[in-house]
Amino acid sequence: MEFRKKWAKNWEQVKFCGERCRKNKTTDQYESQIMELLQQRGADKTICPSEVLSEVEKQDQVAMEKVRAAARRLVAQGEISIMQKGVRVDPSTARGPIRLKLNPSR
Repeated sequence: MEFRKKWAKNWEQVKFCGERCRKNKTTDQYESQIMELLQQRGADKTICPSEVLSEVEKQDQVAMEKVRAAARRLVAQGEISIMQKGVRVDPSTARGPIRLKLNPSR
């Protein structure tokens, strides 16, 4: 989800980019799975978003996008970082393979 100027005053409360996203909202299931995997892995380790999904779900692009969206929400909360080639990247511009990492402040 990309920042919109009209959200500037309440960016911290924005959870959905629009009505369509609000209707198709997922539970925090993926967010909790991401956090659990990262905490099990350790502070300096990363995970691939696909590790959250079962073998069958890994083939489902919609499920993968839901995991990536959950990761973006966790980035907005300051919980994790999205990495590419070992470098932190902006979640709204990240394309291609990504890794998820706990923020050092956690």
